[in-house]
Amino acid sequence: MNQTTDREKGIYRVTIVGGVVNLLLLVLKFVTGIISHSAAMVADAVHSLSDFVTDIVVVIFVRISSKKEDDDHHYGHGKFETLATVIIGVVLGFVGIGILREGIGSIIRALHGEVLPAPGIAALIAAIVSIVSKEWLYRYTVRKGKQYDSSSVMANAWHHRSDAFSSIGTAIGIGGAILLGERWRILDPIAAVVVSIFILKVAFDLAKSGLDELLEKSLSKATIEEIHRIILSVEGVSAPHHLRTRRIGSHYAIDVHIRMNGDLSLLRAHTIATEVERKIKATYGADTYINIHMEPMK
Repeated sequence: MNQTTDREKGIYRVTIVGGVVNLLLLVLKFVTGIISHSAAMVADAVHSLSDFVTDIVVVIFVRISSKKEDDDHHYGHGKFETLATVIIGVVLGFVGIGILREGIGSIIRALHGEVLPAPGIAALIAAIVSIVSKEWLYRYTVRKGKQYDSSSVMANAWHHRSDAFSSIGTAIGIGGAILLGERWRILDPIAAVVVSIFILKVAFDLAKSGLDELLEKSLSKATIEEIHRIILSVEGVSAPHHLRTRRIGSHYAIDVHIRMNGDLSLLRAHTIATEVERKIKATYGADTYINIHMEPMK
């Protein structure tokens, strides 16, 4: 079984686990939110629904991004995975805005004398179950995201953690309303507003990283310096220049000009360039795209 297939199946596995957990949680939250008359829990259920939707997005886009290059996509389909990251960030942003707007609205109504509804104990239990489940799911997903070097899986991991943050705010609000009495029910929307700010920050970071990649942002300065060192470690190579880098999904793309002794035979020059390519791929993976232009030393 090849590496790409292993990666694709691994991403499917972690995403399906997340999807099943999200499906169970959103059913639990919707039911307890309605039964317990908790608007905060219903809102939390909507957040879990957005998690479930993004799980589906990841499965679809990773399947597309794993396809090899074809006549219409000479560099492969890796950018589809990046597009999934942007979509997750945008969805997460809308969720954060919705929670923020609802929280501010509830605070304003409470300050004008409206008595906020009292949630039931079942909603508090559901919130605690959600916190534990989503934190476990975050840790599991982020570990797999690093293992498979998948930006969309990492994005989904942060979506899981944002849901855990949301449930923490929900638990604080519900717990305060139950334990401290009617006048403290405003804790629910206050906590929701605080949590929404964290969610919006994560959404911005995810969308920005995805857009940077779609807009061909270069690799980090440290990575570029490392590529220079790798190239210069090959005997017979000097003065690497016009180095251009970018990401294509989970892979790197590198274009570079290198100089060699102009009296070398074509065979020898090709052998040296192949060694440069081998060393770069040994560091960044066999699927790294490398284009080397050879020039005689001045």
